Amino acid sequence: MKTVKITFIFCLISVLAFAKVSPKEKAALLDLYKSTNGAEWKNIWNLSSSVDQWYGVVVKNDKVVELNLAFNNLKGALPENFGDLENLTQINLFRNDITGAIPSSIGNLKTLHTLNLAFNQLSGTLPSTLGDLESLRSLQLFMNTIEGEIPNSIGKLSLLEDFEVYNNNLTGELPSGIGNLTNLRAIMVSSNKLSGKLPSNFSKLKKLKVLSLFDNNFFGMLPNSITELSSLEELILSNNAFYGALPNNLAQLSNLKVLMLGNNGFKGEIVNLEKQFPNLQQFDINNTENQGVIATLDEEED
Repeated sequence: MKTVKITFIFCLISVLAFAKVSPKEKAALLDLYKSTNGAEWKNIWNLSSSVDQWYGVVVKNDKVVELNLAFNNLKGALPENFGDLENLTQINLFRNDITGAIPSSIGNLKTLHTLNLAFNQLSGTLPSTLGDLESLRSLQLFMNTIEGEIPNSIGKLSLLEDFEVYNNNLTGELPSGIGNLTNLRAIMVSSNKLSGKLPSNFSKLKKLKVLSLFDNNFFGMLPNSITELSSLEELILSNNAFYGALPNNLAQLSNLKVLMLGNNGFKGEIVNLEKQFPNLQQFDINNTENQGVIATLDEEED
């Protein structure tokens, strides 16, 4: 009898020691392994071992909750059933060689907090299903070759704090819905092919610290609402087609550390602007029109 009890306890320990994720989740992981040439990864998976023993996979309560495969030589496209990993809270595939488009099934990841696919070779357009990631706080897709417009559904990500899509081939305008994402701390869309005027509803973004629009085709006058971004520390507008006088109350942005305005058509006594920001560390006005006096704006251009 004692032997039976010991055997039972040993079996119980064995069962508890090896996480049993759902067949659907395991299949999605296996498809990822195959589609990104898992045999050539820097840290390969022993497919005969328990899933929780696989490098970069975090399992809690028999659910796959994290996938951390940065710098791991993944080469190939993400499988369409990637969205079957529906319990993920964090994805970090930074600095690999992942190609193809982000699968639309990504929208199934309702508990995802962090999505980092930066520094890969992703192409295609952003799926509108990104807007279904209702728990998302950080979206990092920079340094890829993603094209097309930023989907309007981005405006549904009410918890989003960091939006980093710089160095891609994105076109079109910034969706106005971005102005409703009141938890945003960083909007970084530099070095794309974006155009149009800035949304006028940026005044709601009281937590925004970084607004980086460098090297795009934005045009028009800066909306006065920018002066209401009281937490802003970096305003980077260089290499666009902005024009006209700057908002009267720009000096209200007393926390600014970086102000880059070069290669635009701003007018006014911009060279003296630097003195109005006590915490400024970087200031650039190269190739702006810095003659005359800053004009008073009674109303913004439509």
